[in-house]
Parts: sequence; structure tokens; C-alpha cells
Amino acid sequence: MRLVLLGPPGAGKGTQAVHLAARLGIPAISTGDIFRSNIKGGTELGRLAQSFTSSGRLVPDEVTNDMVRDRLAQDDVAPGFLLDGYPRNAAQVEALDGMLAEAGTKLDAVVLITADTEALIQRLLKRAQIEAREDDTEAVIRHRQDVYAEETAPLIGLYDGRGLLLRVDGMGGVDEVTDRLFAALDGR
Repeated sequence: MRLVLLGPPGAGKGTQAVHLAARLGIPAISTGDIFRSNIKGGTELGRLAQSFTSSGRLVPDEVTNDMVRDRLAQDDVAPGFLLDGYPRNAAQVEALDGMLAEAGTKLDAVVLITADTEALIQRLLKRAQIEAREDDTEAVIRHRQDVYAEETAPLIGLYDGRGLLLRVDGMGGVDEVTDRLFAALDGR
């Protein structure tokens, strides 16, 4: 199965990606993990990404796309994958479409984890307090929600128009949300 997991910051994408990948027997691919792996491995792409992240800038789409392309070419991805954190914008959707076309495959579904913005902000503030994340202030969290609404939320309509979108309520316990995700996938 080839999946994309969408949702606003704090919706539980990372947590659910781990559960879905384990039960489906496919790798969960997070762009954050790809960046860290390439940076730690000292790859050319990693050094390029670090030149941006070390100065607080976002890694450009071209570099992100190249890292994802490289990751999707690895053997463990043959039976499928779950992308978490990619694509984030329309240009990345276009790049992913090209990668999949080159591989002669396509997405099976795009799962949107939905949640109330204010509830997410409270969830993230609580997490920041528990994990002592001093940089996760309310202003920063609200800014991330705004960036998601501006750049990533438009992908919802794009994937819905392709008949790939599954909406799942992300509020509630982890197992409860996981059950909803599998029910949505099974109902496809």
C-alpha cells in the first residue's frame, strides 16, 4: 500500500504513521527522518540540507524532493510506503507524481487526520511543557498552524478531486484514532 498522511501540526501524524506502518508492513517515511539520516551520514544532500537548517531556513523543495526520490528508490519500499510530512505543497505533489510515474506506480490513498485547531494548540502546548520544548511557544505553534493552512491544506482539495482522500477524526486516544484509520482504509 502506498499512502500519504496529511494533517495539521499536532494531529498525531507521526504517532499514527508508526502504528500504520507496523500493521501494514511498510516503512513510514518522514521527511524529518530523511533529513536527519542524510545529515548524520554526511551525504551530499545532507550537507546541502544542513546548510539551510543550520541557519534556520527551510530546506528548498528541490533538495527535499531529491531526498524523497532517493528514499523511495530503496528496496524496502517495494511493497509500499507511508509518507509523513511529504508532500507539503503543490510543487511537491507534482514532484511526487513524477517519482511514482517513473516507478510505474501510484498512491492508493491520502489519509487526512482532522482535528480542531484550538484543541491542537492546547495539545501541543501540553506536549511542549511535558517535553520541556521551550521553543514551542503558543505564537510558534499558531504560526505552524497558519503555515499548514496556507501551504498544505490546499492539497486536501487536490487529492479529494483525484478520489484518493480519506478523512479521519484525529481527536481521542491513540488506539481509537488508529482504529478509525484502519476502518477508513478497509472501507476503500
